[in-house]
Amino acid sequence: MNLNRVIILGRVTADPQLRSTSNGQSVTTLGVATNRTWTDKADKKQEEVEFHNVVIWGKQAEVASQFLTKGSLVLIEGRLVTRSWEDKDGITRKATEIVCENMQLGPKPGTSAPANEGGRKKAPEWNPKVEPEIPSINLDEEEINLEDIPF
Repeated sequence: MNLNRVIILGRVTADPQLRSTSNGQSVTTLGVATNRTWTDKADKKQEEVEFHNVVIWGKQAEVASQFLTKGSLVLIEGRLVTRSWEDKDGITRKATEIVCENMQLGPKPGTSAPANEGGRKKAPEWNPKVEPEIPSINLDEEEINLEDIPF
């Protein structure tokens, strides 16, 4: 059995480009950047960024062009396709793209926590003055009747 499956979660690198084919089918192209971080043998933090070309067809193409903008978080599921063509100088060129089969939009801009200096989201701050209300059960005062339990 063979499998050609790609799943990426990253940020859109530029506003998506919506076009229509000659027969009226919608197609959107966009770039998505993904990164990974690791610590090397010298205990130094390293980061690597990959850029992916994504092609989205049909109704999903229209949704992508309407709701995605540069910097949006998006999850793309699809398959790899390599196409080749000859440029104006007669040189054969190749490009590998992800053909989107499923797309999930990230949160709307402005709905998440504010970013700190490094661009990362801040966790909500804990306030020790605000105590959560925890209900108390005193078993000494009342006897529990099993028939009163609703489940």
